[in-house]
Amino acid sequence: MPSLKDLRNRIASVKATQKITKAMQMVAAAKLRRAQEAAEAARPYATRMGAVLANVAGRVSGTDAPALMTGTGKDDTHLLVVCTAERGLCGGFNSQIAKRAREHARALLAEGKQVKILTVGKKGFDILRREYSDHIIDRVELRDVKRIGFANADAIARKVIGLFEDGQFDVCTLFYSEFKSVISQVPTAQQIIPAAFPEQEEGERAGGDAAYEYEPEAAAILADLIPRNIAVQIFRALLENAAGEMGAKMTAMDNATRNAGEMIDKLSITYNRQRQAQITKELIEIISGAEAL
Repeated sequence: MPSLKDLRNRIASVKATQKITKAMQMVAAAKLRRAQEAAEAARPYATRMGAVLANVAGRVSGTDAPALMTGTGKDDTHLLVVCTAERGLCGGFNSQIAKRAREHARALLAEGKQVKILTVGKKGFDILRREYSDHIIDRVELRDVKRIGFANADAIARKVIGLFEDGQFDVCTLFYSEFKSVISQVPTAQQIIPAAFPEQEEGERAGGDAAYEYEPEAAAILADLIPRNIAVQIFRALLENAAGEMGAKMTAMDNATRNAGEMIDKLSITYNRQRQAQITKELIEIISGAEAL
């Protein structure tokens, strides 16, 4: 049984940890609002851009369409772009994204496909290298970036497009966590090469029947917009991850703070009982000694 001094030290240690987790929870809560607003602001733009590209793509024949839209005509080699956070202490946020990517990789390998992985974020690299170190061809870390900007996403997009133009892969899938709420972040897989356009709503299809004239030609527009769309989708994924990370960290630190409080209560009860037992024992020894005299 631990001594009273050990229990006091343990209680002091847990209290210090509780102060740290409470401070981290407050910091995450302060950052969450800005990250959530940025993620929600990016969604309409990314969605609408996909709809516009789908409309323009409908006017282009297969022979005139750029390779980023049509692909290479095969799907032998897959590139998985796995976006995670740079830091931990956010519950299962990073592991859930990595789990989704692992399941996809296993399914592809079972079909005899070749899998290559590009990690964005330190935690994704640390998790995936345990099982797929031979498949990781590159990694991108944004630890020094205080606020994610479009330039960061554009650099990643250029790297991915460069690999595609070099014939390194046929299909590219983006993995990230879509922010739903503070307690809900959904791991998501999105194909970005060849371009997979969202299904149009009924109103959009009706508007798509109108006759449009494109200047320059639709094929030239696609050749310029599709690389930008890849950067936009990656930018959206990074913003969704930033909001999801703060939400997950806020929840995890709140749970840690509560658990520390419960541990302090249990240790305090144990300390008080042991102290009372020690005092009682000393009183009995004093009384027994007095009676012996």
